[in-house]
Amino acid sequence: MNRDATCGLFILVLDAVLGAALWAAVLLLRCSPSSLSLGTIWAFGAVKWVCLRAFASVVTDGNVPAVLGRLAALLCLLPPVMESGRVLTASPPETYSGPSPDLTALLLAPMAAALACVVWELGLSSGGKARRQKGDLDSRRLLFRMLKYFRPDTFHLIVAFASLILGVICDSYVPLYQGKVIDMLKGRELDPSYGHTLTQLVLIYIGSALFSGVRGGMFMCTLARLNKRLKHLLFHSLLQQEVQFFEENSPGRLCARLDTDVDRMGRTVALNANAAVRSTVKALLMLKLMLGLSWELTLLTCIEMPLLAIVQNKYSSLSRELKDQQQHCQARIKDQASQIIGGIQTVRSFKAEKAELRRYCEAVAQLSAVKRRSGVNSVVFVLIRRLMAVGLRTLMLVQARNLILSGRLSIGSLVSFLMYQKPMLNSMKEILYSFGDTVSTIGVISKVFGYFDRTPQCQPAGDLAPERLQGGIVFRDVTFSYPSAPDKPALKSVSVELAAGKITALVGPSGSGKTSFVSLLKRLYEPQEGQILLDGEPLHHYKHKYFHQRVTLVSQNPVLFTGSRRYNIEYGLQGCTEEKLRDAARKTNAVQLLSHVEDELDSDVGEGGAKLAGSQKKCIAVLRALVRDPQVVILDEATSKLDVDTQRAVLQGALSRGRTVLLVSHQLQTVEKADHIIYMENGAVVEEGTHQELMARRGRYYHQKEELFAQEGNL
Repeated sequence: MNRDATCGLFILVLDAVLGAALWAAVLLLRCSPSSLSLGTIWAFGAVKWVCLRAFASVVTDGNVPAVLGRLAALLCLLPPVMESGRVLTASPPETYSGPSPDLTALLLAPMAAALACVVWELGLSSGGKARRQKGDLDSRRLLFRMLKYFRPDTFHLIVAFASLILGVICDSYVPLYQGKVIDMLKGRELDPSYGHTLTQLVLIYIGSALFSGVRGGMFMCTLARLNKRLKHLLFHSLLQQEVQFFEENSPGRLCARLDTDVDRMGRTVALNANAAVRSTVKALLMLKLMLGLSWELTLLTCIEMPLLAIVQNKYSSLSRELKDQQQHCQARIKDQASQIIGGIQTVRSFKAEKAELRRYCEAVAQLSAVKRRSGVNSVVFVLIRRLMAVGLRTLMLVQARNLILSGRLSIGSLVSFLMYQKPMLNSMKEILYSFGDTVSTIGVISKVFGYFDRTPQCQPAGDLAPERLQGGIVFRDVTFSYPSAPDKPALKSVSVELAAGKITALVGPSGSGKTSFVSLLKRLYEPQEGQILLDGEPLHHYKHKYFHQRVTLVSQNPVLFTGSRRYNIEYGLQGCTEEKLRDAARKTNAVQLLSHVEDELDSDVGEGGAKLAGSQKKCIAVLRALVRDPQVVILDEATSKLDVDTQRAVLQGALSRGRTVLLVSHQLQTVEKADHIIYMENGAVVEEGTHQELMARRGRYYHQKEELFAQEGNL
């Protein structure tokens, strides 16, 4: 036991000694306890506080810890405050007859004070455990920030909380009137006011049901509106992030945040706020009524709550940690299942079903282990809580018998008290549970708000949107490394020019930097050094929508979304009617491509285009790019998997109207037609020029041509 705990124990003993000394003085002077006035009790409390502070100062060499000072103040203030409360609750006030002569109060008061101090220091005070936890200030800030999202529902909340308070008032008076009815039934003759009292009881029942229904409906409506807003804000925030963010965070994990976490944080805060306010109002009203019935039994009832608070605090800490682990395991399982099902063809091709099943079972087993630990903690918590309740109920029944025998409590009042006791304890437990459950959700709220506050790691788009765009592109000393591998540059001081209205071919072995080159040109990433200019202006100076409409990409493996072929062609393009689609296809010489898909333009493509062949996917991707009337077209192996006529249509559509074309291909005859060829290796430009110039030099392009360019037919 440390010095502070030892000193606190001695302070409790000294307080008991001083209290016994006061009672001994009263008995020696042959006075009754009723002769002590309220002023005398307050004066004795002040003298006792001076004595306890002096004792603590001597024991601690003048450095009295704050916790001991608070304990001394609590011990000294409890008796006068309790007697002042009795004066205020006495009916009428002049009937106050001094402190109770029952010596049980001498023991209950310091016990209650000690328990209250322990609960305060360990569970509630900023000087206890909360102060030792570094993140508590952030937790309060997050909760207050969460409450700000309820502002649009102010009217709904006012109606809900008003109905809540009225419903609680009705609920609180039900046991009181039930006790009155019971007392009226004990005589042989029916009390004349029985009918009036029974009518009041029925009206209270009706009011309770009515207000409870309104309260529940308004809170559910508010919760639905809150979830809608939060999901909209989170999805909008996710869509603004850079591509690297989505590479570092798997789709399954982000979907879990968007779906499960948003629902949980909204439901937890809204419902816990509802429960906390309802239980607080109910507990205060019931406590007032219980004090009027018997303050001794009320004090015994309230002793249970500090003990329960200590246990609940420990349980909440463990529960919060386990809930975070459970959330992580669920996101991992969802992500893993999504990857396996989405890549079932690869899994089947490599006969990896058993391996994937084993991985999935291991993840599920880990989740089951976390849930098992959570269940064990819950069982232990319930067992301890029930044992405490049994012990205190026994003491209460003994005290109730003494009060009935002394005539200070009637049978009807005891029944009313017992009917109040369980709801009040349940209300206090609900307050503690709401607090613990809300605290355990802090991790979820923090992660969601972390996405809200995250600033995309890319330069914001500008306002440049010229009517005419030439399409000249310049890479000026561009160096780029992926955030996942900052020490391995993907591009090294690349300086090249893509002439406006010309075809530039980008070739090189795998890993040479072609994909990085294309990704930077599409602004999927930002270079660490150097600039990329479009018509002499940095790419980020252009409006986001304008830039991606004027610079389009047809990738090697185009991504299609669930929906019709028309939907995928018009994806992200507003006001694109079928007439505009045909007109754009005609102007871009893509009529032949349109003929490949227009017979079934409204048919569904399946998930990810699963119902289409590879060539049909390519046709839709090319049409999706050309229908925007771009000035710069990037063809990343866009003509692979296409027949000769379709390849010719793709190139004619891309080259029409003086477009700038960047061609990334391994097909020799396609590259030979380019106006300019850039050969890359290891992230650097090794050679550049026309096909004839590079062949004449007999350099890297010449020596690697058969490896790089496999002829697959004539265009």
